[in-house]
Amino acid sequence: MYTPFSHSVVSRLVANNTSSRLHCYPKRQLLCKSSNMNTVLLSLIFGALIIFYFYLTRNYKYWQKRGIPCVDGALPGFGHMLSVAFMKTHFSNFCDEIYKNNKGRSMVGIYDFTTPLLMILEPEMVKTVLQTNFSSFSKNAIDIDPKLDPLSSYNPFLLSGEKWLHSRKRLTYAFSSMRLKILLESVKKVCATFENYIDGKLSNVEKAEFELKSLFSRYTAQVVAAAGFGVDGYCFDDEKKDQSFRKIGQAIFEPSTRNVIMFALVFFVPSLNKIFKMRFIPEHVDHFFRTLVADLMEQRRKDKIPRNDFLHLMAELERAEGDKFDTEMLAGQAMSFVTDGYETSSSVMSYIGFHLASYPEVQEKLREEVMTVLNRYDGQITYEGLREMTYMDQVFNESLRMIPAGVVSKKRCTEEFELKGSDGLVYRIEPGMEILIPIQALHTDPQYWENPEKYDPERFNPDRKHSIERFAYLPFGEGPRICVGMRMAQLQVKAGLTTILKKYRMELSPKTQVPLQMIPGAILQTPKGGLWVYLRQL
Repeated sequence: MYTPFSHSVVSRLVANNTSSRLHCYPKRQLLCKSSNMNTVLLSLIFGALIIFYFYLTRNYKYWQKRGIPCVDGALPGFGHMLSVAFMKTHFSNFCDEIYKNNKGRSMVGIYDFTTPLLMILEPEMVKTVLQTNFSSFSKNAIDIDPKLDPLSSYNPFLLSGEKWLHSRKRLTYAFSSMRLKILLESVKKVCATFENYIDGKLSNVEKAEFELKSLFSRYTAQVVAAAGFGVDGYCFDDEKKDQSFRKIGQAIFEPSTRNVIMFALVFFVPSLNKIFKMRFIPEHVDHFFRTLVADLMEQRRKDKIPRNDFLHLMAELERAEGDKFDTEMLAGQAMSFVTDGYETSSSVMSYIGFHLASYPEVQEKLREEVMTVLNRYDGQITYEGLREMTYMDQVFNESLRMIPAGVVSKKRCTEEFELKGSDGLVYRIEPGMEILIPIQALHTDPQYWENPEKYDPERFNPDRKHSIERFAYLPFGEGPRICVGMRMAQLQVKAGLTTILKKYRMELSPKTQVPLQMIPGAILQTPKGGLWVYLRQL
């Protein structure tokens, strides 16, 4: 039985329901539209992410398509460089691991962020790239924007073509044997100041503690000031430390946040530096050297007084060629004297000092040679005497084998060439492809070095050094682009070490963290905690 509803009740219910629907419908419509818009937006974002992903990974089948073995684990955008980019791993350790994991292969592909990069693993292939087929790989794979970093762009390491040939010609002139003797006169004055500085620290104590990199950077910065420009660098005067050449060097090379970012942009992702525009040489340093070189060269041209420095040699060469050199070019080449002569040489000296302090028997044998040679030359440091220090050469070479200044070398292909490995791998390299040579890994490979972890200067003695695999030892590079300043570097390092060894004994301090751990992101290999020794007067 149905309950009867009056017409009025039914009418009210219908009216209320209709009214309710009329009020709710617009809200539902808005909610539907909003939901649709969110769906569309999410779809667009998702689609954009997919496109971005494919853009970041667009090259990641490059090596597989060409039949070249490739390191596993490439990540979108980072390739294999994530640990290096986030400073979890030093680049030397990164390359060492790839080298060891691919032992037995002639070459292996990696992804430098999104760019394919070929690492070659055999000395014979290194010879092909650096020497035999130099014309196809004549360019170093580091790009500096001349408009952003004009002085750096004149560094011979970064130049190519005719500009490189002209630059190398001038530097070869400056670093010939005859002119190195001239520059040594300035180095000897620095050695005397260096000795006085250490004597001052030891005046009232039995021994004094020094951080080797800090100590030797004073020396090499002062050498740059004296032998490069003929001025006082104030590197041993703490009251004038804000005016010193050492402070200028620190602005470029110290492992600061700015320098770590700059190094990553310039050396690893130069394409990004087109956006961020970070200079290798800070603007105030650029201005300082432009002004200094312009003033000093004008003085050299006017007075024509002989001086024992690089700028005097350039003034001489100007007169010989009958052509006034461009000031920016001269400032750039003088700047390379700083970048190459200050930081690299002080790092090399600090590692030699560390090894000598760690191996007292090696230090004592070297001291005997130093004293024997000095006695032949009335106690004076001479060019001929330094050349006669053959055990010094052995110590120098072995330290550079264990901890090279440059852990890798990157070359760029300029002409198409077919690389063939001993394992049958063949790769036709196109212009623009970059080749990575893992220098430190080759220096410590047991295939080429007996007990490579052992510090042994005797591997470089006259009887054994000829058996060394030449292209497995590359402290200064090889071929036509071997470091043009090599002999100047050896000269100042040997003179500085002679100054130390003739008068002081080096003993390792407990503050040195052994085994050494390198700071990720540093331009050159820099050990955590520093290299600390005690110096004790003999």
